[in-house]
Amino acid sequence: MGQDKALLPFKGRTLLEHVAGEVHGATGNVTLVGDASRYTYLGYPVIEDIVPDCGPLSGIHAALTHSTAEWNLVVACDMPEVTAEFLGLMVGRAVAGSADAVLPAGPSGLPEPLCAAYHRRSLEAIAGALASGVRKVTDGLHGLNLDIWRVADSRYFHNLNTPQEWTCYSNG
Repeated sequence: MGQDKALLPFKGRTLLEHVAGEVHGATGNVTLVGDASRYTYLGYPVIEDIVPDCGPLSGIHAALTHSTAEWNLVVACDMPEVTAEFLGLMVGRAVAGSADAVLPAGPSGLPEPLCAAYHRRSLEAIAGALASGVRKVTDGLHGLNLDIWRVADSRYFHNLNTPQEWTCYSNG
């Protein structure tokens, strides 16, 4: 993207503040994973990766390591259409099921591991994957009992990866 996506302006605040607000609406609790010096001013607890420079899988690992909750939502900061209602449905599905993680998948069938619910028991497999050099999030979930939740509308977990996507989204 060429800049910190979390701090992009969105509806009078930052994209991160918007996403954190939706997560808070669904769960009543938010902890950010990232550089504490960049995000503490937002008023949420901030934790940093335990295994640095290993990408989003390390962020999931840090979140699960620090959490005391049985179920944990992990939501990337670059999903402008995510809603508390959608996240609440995912948490409800997670709590009612027996999977280790619930990952939504849109019409393409591809699961989105960065807008998902993870049970604390997922931590051991994710830690093992990181220790083995795995960096791709979906590869790091190998061996977990995954509930791939098929949803008709993937806009809730569509993320923005390029300046062009952001320009099209923010202008349109």
